[in-house]
Parts: sequence; structure tokens; C-alpha cells
Amino acid sequence: MSDALKILSDLKQKKYQPVYFLCGEESYFIDLVSNYIENNVLDESEKGFNQVILYGKETNMAAVLENAKRFPMMADYQVVIVKEAQHLSKQLDQLTSYLEQPQQTTILCFAYKYKTPDGRSKAGKLLKKHSVYLESKPLYENKVPAFITDILKSKGYRIDPKATQMLVEYLGTDLSKINNELGKLEIVHPKDQPITPEVIEDNIGISKDYNNFELRKAIGNRDIVKVHRIINYFGENPKDHPIVLTIGQLYSFYTQLLKVHALSDKNPANVARAAGVNPYFANEIITAARNFPMKYCSRAIKLIRKADMQSKGVGSHQLSQNDILKELIVNIMSR
Repeated sequence: MSDALKILSDLKQKKYQPVYFLCGEESYFIDLVSNYIENNVLDESEKGFNQVILYGKETNMAAVLENAKRFPMMADYQVVIVKEAQHLSKQLDQLTSYLEQPQQTTILCFAYKYKTPDGRSKAGKLLKKHSVYLESKPLYENKVPAFITDILKSKGYRIDPKATQMLVEYLGTDLSKINNELGKLEIVHPKDQPITPEVIEDNIGISKDYNNFELRKAIGNRDIVKVHRIINYFGENPKDHPIVLTIGQLYSFYTQLLKVHALSDKNPANVARAAGVNPYFANEIITAARNFPMKYCSRAIKLIRKADMQSKGVGSHQLSQNDILKELIVNIMSR
């Protein structure tokens, strides 16, 4: 994320480079940079003669280079953007001579999504040496809350930590999807008011009371009534609460507790750092660790792994997904 923001910062200061090669599994940062180049380097009067958008499926590297070698007309730069550039992967070697002597008045940008070039090839080595090279990697789940907070902060919004966790649970680590949902919130929510769980529930359709975040909290507090209320809700709404996500969240929860048990000093700051959570949630983790000693956490992880196998049809004895989850919860909560 920091690499993409550095590139964006340079672009905003008009520190342009001849070649940008944006690649990797996470498309969000690739789109962030390539869209900025497309929308901001040239003004509208310059784009007609000096901006070319090509698509990897519909073009070839010879056509890309032919466009890149032209001179701008009545402008300082011309912009050539190659979208879906991953479809030109077998033609990257044709870039080598251009990379060594690029046209200085051209800004050539490749949006090479969902993969990276072979770093052992000549083209792969030259791209890293002679271009602004961005490898866009997916964020780990524990980094996504900070991403959401930072994006909103940059636009003048504040968000409640619980609301952030609701978004992460519901949207996962798909940053483009998260950005789209945040865009919806920005349209309807005033900047002078924080984004709360109620706002998320009203505008995105995520229940603030019945979600995996609340389930983890209820389990940590050993609130058996609330746990079963949430599980029953999941059973009535299986499409919105697939068991695979719930099992993943529970596995992450008990893994966090094991990390906390390994600490010699369990103060909130250390706990938040070890568990990889916002300090706001540290006391909840501490409470859960007290309620689930280390041996119970290890036992819970074994039960979760078994339920995961059952959910995939291994030894389930025709149990429904909801029955598997209910059985898992009963076993976890028993002492």
C-alpha cells in the first residue's frame, strides 16, 4: 500500500516517469495509479490527440510500442495506457529495447493484473530496473481495518472501530469491493458525523447484532444465550452467513487467544499488538483469554478443524451446515 501511495504522491507533484508497470494480485492499487494517470496527467483539451487507451486482449506489443514512440501534439506529454496488459505476457520480451531507451515525452502505463512477470526473464529484470514497478499484493485481513480507516480519513470521514470490523467481516479483503461500498457511504453520510454500526446496518445491509464479530465477542464473554441466538440467526440466513466464513473467523479468534496466552505481560497494548487488533478491542480479547485458558483454546482449534472438514463433506454423516456449526459451538462452549 505504501508503494502505491508513494507513486501517487509523485504523480500529484507532476514527477512523471516514462514507464509505469503495475502488476500483482490486488487490482485495487493497480486501478488507483492507472486511473490517476488516465484522469489527471493531461487536461481535457490535450487528451484527444495525446492519450491512447489500449486493451491487452485487443492489441499487441508492436502496436503499444508504435504508440509509445510518437511525440505529443501541442502538449508536454502523451499518455499510453495498456489495460488488461496481462494478456500480453508472452510478448513482454519485445519491450526490452524500449525500456533501455524510452521516449521521454511518453508516459507508458501497463495495468498487468492478477499476476507478475517472470522475474528471471530479461524483460522482468529490465522492468524492475527501468520502470516505476509496483507489485500490488493483497492485504492480510488484520491490515484491512487500517486501510478502511485511512481511506475514510483521507476524505474527511471518521469510522467507529466496530463498524470497521463489520465491513471487514462482510467484505473480506477485496479492496475494490470495500472501496465501492465506502463510496456509497460517502454519498449518503455527512462528514461531521462518525460512521457507526447503525450506519453500516442501514446503508450496506450488515446486521450490527448478528454477525461473526458479535459471535466471537459473545463466545469470548461465555454469553451462551447470545451465542445460540446468533447461531440460530445464521441458520435462518445461510446465504448471508456461510459456514466457511464463520469457521475461518473462529479459527482466527482462537489463534489470537493462543498468541495472547504466550505473552508474559498481558497489558492492553501488548495484547492488541499480539492479536493484531485495534487497541479498542484489547479488553475484549483479554476477557476471552481469561474465559478460555490455553488448553481450551487448543481444544477449540481441533474442534474447528474437524468442523471445517465436516463442512466439506468429510465424515459429516449427512449433517447440514447449520447442524455442524451448532455442534461445534456446543462443544467449544462446554468445559
